[in-house]
Amino acid sequence: MIRSPDNQKLKTIRKLRDKRWRDKLGLFSAEGEDQIEAAERAGWPAAFVLRSGEDVEAELLDAASTLGSGTRVIGVYGARWSELGGDLSVWLHAVRDPGNVGTIIRSAHALADGPVILGPGCADPFSPQAVRASMGSLFARPPARAELADLPGNRLALSPRGERTLREVELDPPVVLCLGAERTGLPAELEARSARIPVRAESLNVAMAATVALYEMSKRISLPRGPRARVRA
Repeated sequence: MIRSPDNQKLKTIRKLRDKRWRDKLGLFSAEGEDQIEAAERAGWPAAFVLRSGEDVEAELLDAASTLGSGTRVIGVYGARWSELGGDLSVWLHAVRDPGNVGTIIRSAHALADGPVILGPGCADPFSPQAVRASMGSLFARPPARAELADLPGNRLALSPRGERTLREVELDPPVVLCLGAERTGLPAELEARSARIPVRAESLNVAMAATVALYEMSKRISLPRGPRARVRA
């Protein structure tokens, strides 16, 4: 039982709040039983797992947690990246909010057969906020990395300024859905040939837009069937 805050494993967990340490160590942390179980289902081995009251005193694990309410378990894992591929994947440009990145990873896991591909300026998908927002999908479908020029297949940009609606665009897989930050948008070369989601509001949050677009596109592209997506209240 760990009873000192100076324990090396606890120190490592605290360091992993900082991207510089995540990059240096090649590690990230995940909190909660659902995340740990998702890693196990994906065959993603942990560097170590600490359980409150079993491996470490509860107050010490709570102090290392990034959750305001504390946690019952924290696992530490080595970072992994996917290869490009699939008939439907997502490319993100300068999406800096880690919660949005994690949510899009979750939506792509549910609705696409390819990974979320991170372009320049995106938030770290292995940050605590992104890992938490992915709800375990990070382990089942790790993200990929690529510049715009290296994207495979056909590119479909999503922009509120698009001349056509998403339903009016022909989809010839493999297709990469391209999304940018809500304020800065996408590179000009993509904005020039983009589609939009018709909405009554001024705009959609980028994670919401990604989910709507992926659902519409997945209905029109024949993708391998997977288990029914779990819905959480």
